[in-house]
Amino acid sequence: MPQPTAYLATGRRKEAVARVRIIAGSGQQVVNGRSLRDYLCRDSLVRTVLQPLEVAQTATTFDITANVHGGGVNGQAGAIRLGLARALLRYDGELRRSLRRAGLLTRDPRMKERKKYGLRGARRAFQFSKR
Repeated sequence: MPQPTAYLATGRRKEAVARVRIIAGSGQQVVNGRSLRDYLCRDSLVRTVLQPLEVAQTATTFDITANVHGGGVNGQAGAIRLGLARALLRYDGELRRSLRRAGLLTRDPRMKERKKYGLRGARRAFQFSKR
């Protein structure tokens, strides 16, 4: 029996990296071996992750499996969202316009700024004492 075609993609956000795999199925969503709602906890993050499916109008068409590591829950949700949008693009190239218009194919470039020498943090200096 032939296996259904899987579409793979990678998403990144801050320090988080997500490998997302979609297969035609019943709409099951698994992240790191746990259900999506169980893993992310907050409804706002779950909505963020499922945004590409809403734009593509394929909410219950695919089974989603994601492996994500690094960063915090916000970064991980953003990484999964980008990976999911890219996987949907591999499934159907016609979705590019709607996904692009919704801003789902753009990788968020904001990263943590590095600490500089002579300073307490990236920009915060030590307290100055005149006397």
